[in-house]
This record gives sequence, C-alpha cells and structure tokens, in this order.
Amino acid sequence: MAPVKQVQVTFDCQEPERVARFWCEVLGYVVPPPPEGFDTWDDYTRSLPPEKQDAGFVCQDPTGAGPRLYFQRVPEDKVVKNRVHLDVRVGTGLVGEERLAALEAECARLVPLGAVRGLLLLADEDNESCLNMRDIEGNEFCLD
Repeated sequence: MAPVKQVQVTFDCQEPERVARFWCEVLGYVVPPPPEGFDTWDDYTRSLPPEKQDAGFVCQDPTGAGPRLYFQRVPEDKVVKNRVHLDVRVGTGLVGEERLAALEAECARLVPLGAVRGLLLLADEDNESCLNMRDIEGNEFCLD
C-alpha cells in the first residue's frame, strides 16, 4: 500500500470564500494563486457555469506543512455537532495559567473575526485545558 502524501480537510458551508478567508486569518493560511490562464479568482469564477460559481474555495498553509482546506457550498444549514473538528494548537507545551492565558489571547483575537466562544474545559488528570469555539458558520473547533 502506498503511503498517504497529503491530506485535505473539507468543510461543508454556505459561503465558501467567506469561511475560507476566516480560516486563513485563524491559521495564517493563504489563498493559492488562481488557476493557470486567470489573473484573479474572480476571473476564474466568472468563467464557470452559473451553478458552479462560488461553489468552492481553497486555502493552504504557505509553508506546505499543514493540510489544504477546501470549502464547498452545500444548500443545507449546519444542524448537528461536527463529527470531526480542528484543534488550533495555541497552547502546545504550556500548562496552568500560562496555557489559559494563551487560549484567552487567541480567543480575543478570533472573536472580532466572527468566531464564537464556547465552553472553557479546564485541565483534569487526563487532559490539559482547551477552549471550544465556533467559526463564522457554526462549525466547532477547539483552541488547544
């Protein structure tokens, strides 16, 4: 069996570009250049049939280390809890008050972008503290 070389994380959403640009801000990701032959993504989008326009958007780690994120338009609203979510690792290696301060600082940065603060889960004997959040379309993620 050949080893997996890359992973893409796909989000169902109603406004792919808006959600992608939110995650660019959260993760420091970038929008890749438009396809060959197009000066801008808008030019590319206008070249598509109407039903495919604004149907998807991409962002990626500028270093190439993290997974590519793909955002696809779906007609339905988010209804239930995500079965998969992203952990945004802002407190790696930190414990106690120092970790809580890092989580709170990142939360304070993300809320003005449209994120919604959720429940702060304090450290216990098995896990370190983390902060539940929601993105601009209600998808759960954790500050970890």
